[in-house]
Amino acid sequence: MQRRAFVAAGGVAIADWGLRIADWSGRTSDAANPQSAIRNPQSRQEPSVGPEVFQRRLDRARAELRTRGLQCLIATPGTNYEYLTGYNPGRSERLIALILPLEGAPAVVCPSFETERIKRHSTVTDARGWDEQDDPYVLVRDTVRRLARAGTIALESSTGYQTSLRLADALPGWKFVDAAPVTERLRIVKAPEEVALIRRAIGITQSAMTATFGQLVGGMTERDVARLLSREMQQRGAEGGGLVQFGPSSALPHGGPAAAALERETVVLIDCGCRVGGYESDITRTVWFGDSPTEEFRKVFNVVHDAQSAAIELGRPGTPCQDMDRAARRVITAAGYGAFFTHRLGHGLGMDGHEPPYLVEGNALRLEPAMVFTDEPGIYQLGKFGVRIEDDCVMTEKGVEVLSQRASKL
Repeated sequence: MQRRAFVAAGGVAIADWGLRIADWSGRTSDAANPQSAIRNPQSRQEPSVGPEVFQRRLDRARAELRTRGLQCLIATPGTNYEYLTGYNPGRSERLIALILPLEGAPAVVCPSFETERIKRHSTVTDARGWDEQDDPYVLVRDTVRRLARAGTIALESSTGYQTSLRLADALPGWKFVDAAPVTERLRIVKAPEEVALIRRAIGITQSAMTATFGQLVGGMTERDVARLLSREMQQRGAEGGGLVQFGPSSALPHGGPAAAALERETVVLIDCGCRVGGYESDITRTVWFGDSPTEEFRKVFNVVHDAQSAAIELGRPGTPCQDMDRAARRVITAAGYGAFFTHRLGHGLGMDGHEPPYLVEGNALRLEPAMVFTDEPGIYQLGKFGVRIEDDCVMTEKGVEVLSQRASKL
């Protein structure tokens, strides 16, 4: 079988990315470790996310609490905890909780044997330990009472159910509310250093995709290509991977590895991303593996491309998220494929691969400068093939900037 026997959706653009960021190839870096940029200001992931960034985040969190009449925020390990402290120690049956009061320094309640780990890796260094025989919720109660006046606590949304019940039992004089309005507002508008890290992740992802498409060989399985893609990302200094779908499998928006071995004259869809300095990329490309794509593939691909363009051209600060979805959907519907566009247009992107804002019917939230999101229309014809084109975008004062390099029309 011949290698590189594919017609890429925007093959020239893909090849150009491979040239423009080839200097990443083969390097090792700190990208796989979200804390490296904090510890090493000269990291290749510059601009580094240093202590001053986390201080600004804590100050903004307090401002959000004050605006909503809240006295305290409690968060257990997860993305929001990491956003505020620079470290995610992970969850287990042993309670770890960040307590951020409206006034004064935050504290972390954790097992006594974890205090040193928390202090070394987190920008919140007031770690208060409880021993194995202790009730950790008593320490939470005492800490909250020392740091904040009685009132309402914002509890981070992903906190475990049993944890939330025990916190309520330990603090009967307090009211608990969902912290999502606070944490979503903090994270939905990205700071310049966050956008810079997302750009790095995008560059690595597109370079790794270029290399992977260039190594497609008949007889490969979807799992073979997925493993190859992950290796290419690792060689460029980032952990990542994604979905690989051949032929009819590409008609499943989130299909798993199930297709037969790769054959010539078929569709290959790769949806992938990597993580750099704690921030994600998410890009999808659909290509034709073989000598010449069918006329039907060309038509469907170009309709999807036009739909993506329609949303990009519409987007301005103040545009409702649902209007972006509507703009893309109108193009696909007008071409006769409306029933085959089965998911929302896009989602926010940052420390999580999927986060607000969501570009979907019913979401009237207006886009603001520095919001980062995907634009990923698709057409999925079961039993035949699917096409999705996904790019990562940031809203600017003037309109949508596409952070990834778009594919070309066929």
